[in-house]
Amino acid sequence: MKTAIWLYLFLFLAVFDLHAQYPILTPFAISLGAAPTFIGWMMGIYSLTHLPGNLIAGTQIDKHGSRRYIVFSLLGAGIILLIQAQIHTPWQLLALRSISGFVLAFLSPACLALLAQLSSDPIKQGKYMSGHGVVHTLASVVSPAAGALIVGALGFSATFASLGYLLILSGVIAWLSMPKGLVEVQHEKVTEPAMPSNPVEEKRKFLPVSWRYFALPLVIACAQGILFFELPLRGGGHSSMMSTGLLFSIISIGALFTLSMLFLNRYSPKLRLIAGVLLMSLCFFAMAAIPQIPLSSVLFVLGMSKGIIFPAMATLFIHLSGGNKLGRIFSLQSIATSIGSFIGPITAGQLRVGLSPYFIAFVLLMIGIMLLPYFTARREASLSDPKSILG
Repeated sequence: MKTAIWLYLFLFLAVFDLHAQYPILTPFAISLGAAPTFIGWMMGIYSLTHLPGNLIAGTQIDKHGSRRYIVFSLLGAGIILLIQAQIHTPWQLLALRSISGFVLAFLSPACLALLAQLSSDPIKQGKYMSGHGVVHTLASVVSPAAGALIVGALGFSATFASLGYLLILSGVIAWLSMPKGLVEVQHEKVTEPAMPSNPVEEKRKFLPVSWRYFALPLVIACAQGILFFELPLRGGGHSSMMSTGLLFSIISIGALFTLSMLFLNRYSPKLRLIAGVLLMSLCFFAMAAIPQIPLSSVLFVLGMSKGIIFPAMATLFIHLSGGNKLGRIFSLQSIATSIGSFIGPITAGQLRVGLSPYFIAFVLLMIGIMLLPYFTARREASLSDPKSILG
């Protein structure tokens, strides 16, 4: 539990730092002379460079544990932000965002794998994942508005520098508070192979995860990338950073609302995942086809869908993997997320004049729901914990 608390603290600081940039990156790029199409590529390249980092993280986290990769991501991202505070051209920003994408590719798989390894009990694993979602959401509630406020008071350079120092401080604290012995012993304790007692247990241990499950984080990330690209540019890019920050905070408040509904963990993670994605797709459809609905209301409901989706998705991947090779499983999830986050803003930047990007997000999410394997639930339930899968 002590390790979980430290992890939640690092996640809070890191998420606060990163989400504070959402409402200010686009105005900062515009101030450097970047066009909307270039901004789409800038946001996409960050996700594209996640891929090599995710590929490395998958095997290395399983082999060495999570601690060193958490520290590396925090320190590296902080140093990059300090350099970002001194740049003067869009191409410099593009280069730094690409490096940042690689450095931060290790953070999420490392944290999720370590959280999942803290307990072999499916109920506790679900609670850890929900706690991860709550901490992530709490940080993202206040950080967008805080980032916009800091820029208004200090300017872009001082804001990036202060966020960089915060990430570096988080990395130092992680290095000092998570001794190598503690993390590696926990890692070995959880991942040490055990002889299966019967053929069913052996099958469960090596249960493969269908690629169709990874299509869902891809389309979800694509839809989110479209949203993060479009919100700062609404009204032709003349909206204030503060109002954009508040809109991002409304999304996080909606997510916090559903994350606080702990009774949802009693239901099947696949059922929760389908319901959450369906709700998210309806929100994008409403933004594309029914502009009369207040944007803040739609974004609140969209945030509610995120609060349902992400804990359910993490729990489902743990169950499907049988609790083994979690670093690789979460690395594959991060790869799918990176690809989607790369495609989303670039697509929005290229097609936003002739077609609503929100409608594209709606179609992609519906395709993701249809790709889910619906006829393997009985086999998965028989090879996994009945209470964890069927509720």
